[in-house]
Amino acid sequence: MGGHAQPDIVTQENWEAAIEKLRVKEKELTRSHDALNAMRRQLPMVKVEKSYAFESENGKVSLLDLFDDRKQLIVYHFMFAPDAEAGCPGCSWVTDAMSHPAHLHARDTSIVLVSRAPLEKLMQYKQRMGWDLPWVSSFGSDFNYDFNATNDDGENHVASVFLRNGEDIYRTYYTDQRGVEHLGSHWTWLDLTPYGRQEPWEVAPEGWPKGEMFWDKRHDEYGS
Repeated sequence: MGGHAQPDIVTQENWEAAIEKLRVKEKELTRSHDALNAMRRQLPMVKVEKSYAFESENGKVSLLDLFDDRKQLIVYHFMFAPDAEAGCPGCSWVTDAMSHPAHLHARDTSIVLVSRAPLEKLMQYKQRMGWDLPWVSSFGSDFNYDFNATNDDGENHVASVFLRNGEDIYRTYYTDQRGVEHLGSHWTWLDLTPYGRQEPWEVAPEGWPKGEMFWDKRHDEYGS
């Protein structure tokens, strides 16, 4: 190991005993996460009263357009200031680890990156990084300021979650700072939404949508 310190070397029996001791704590953490996610699904929400316009690859779009006719929307506020030459390295890590959007679409959820940099810069960086996720510019609007992503100190990385009822839009949740560290699979992204994974075992309010337990497919197998 190149002279570096390393864990103690023990017998197979002692190693398995140590693993089982750790496993108890891991199971406790899993149950705590389940309870926290259930609490998140039952949060109240606040109506979005303002209208916002974004620049996309297909022209001007609204916040409602970002749902792409789905019920839920996750916005990752990617730190990319208008005068920056490249996107935030930390946000790039988060985006590298994001799910293929087909898995979220299967649960009626869209995901979009939003930054203040002009669209041309975003598209150049998107091509450089090899990403396929939709990315829009909020340049010239109050969107970042209204949703905790830009303040007097500069840009902030935030994950915001929205739910729509017809054309009415509500913000249900957001997290920032170290709250985004554990994200990176379609399960953890869906855990942020009010409807969650929509699996039968989840604790959720009456009337919340439920689907099959084993619903995940390869991203090209969901169909329409």
